[in-house]
Amino acid sequence: MQFDGKRALVTGGARGIGAAIATRLGNDGARVVVADLDIEKGNETAATIGNGAIAVKLDVTSPESWQAAKAEVEKAFGGLDILVNNAGIAGRAAPTWELSFEEWKQVIDIDLTGVFLGCQTFVSGMIDQNYGRIVNIASIAGKEGNPNMVPYSAAKSGVIGLTKALAKEVATKGVLVNAITPAVIATEILLQLTDDQVKYMTNRIPMSRVGQPEEVAALTAFLASDDLSFSTGAIFDISGGRATY
Repeated sequence: MQFDGKRALVTGGARGIGAAIATRLGNDGARVVVADLDIEKGNETAATIGNGAIAVKLDVTSPESWQAAKAEVEKAFGGLDILVNNAGIAGRAAPTWELSFEEWKQVIDIDLTGVFLGCQTFVSGMIDQNYGRIVNIASIAGKEGNPNMVPYSAAKSGVIGLTKALAKEVATKGVLVNAITPAVIATEILLQLTDDQVKYMTNRIPMSRVGQPEEVAALTAFLASDDLSFSTGAIFDISGGRATY
């Protein structure tokens, strides 16, 4: 029960990688906030986690929604120790010249601005208590760039830069900020992609398989734990060997 007494919030926590992370943290003793736009599914996930887990409705693109979620977290738990910015979408797979501005903006707003707003909302409280762990879920696309996924690749690259910069700002304040770069993971997000896109990504994985949400959750749990003490601003690969830098 390494997270006994710790309070964690996971965005996009109702399903997929987010649900796996929330479940892992809850099983390891944390009191978990499942933050998701789909509050009905969020409540279902929180109920399966148990251990006092709650769900809050959150639109990660809205500062007002973040502040409302913060108020609910403080009322229920008194504060936050662990923030996992996981919510994201892949967007439509298409060449840059076929994308609309609205398609670009939607992915950037959710995948990048949502991470910024989450960090901005909770990092001050972590600084005040001289303790915090922030884990941002980026993507291997943010390192390498996936063709026909320009908005997604750009947003995830932005998450990597954000993570490195914020980590330096709080390096002496008890708050550690790191990111994870998964390759293709077996979740519902794959349904947003074409078969060719999935094949492109999978064929570049030396282990010749997709990752599982529970594997991402295991790495997240380490980065959210007290076992992590001298790594911040780091990007942890979980891609079956696709990226080794």
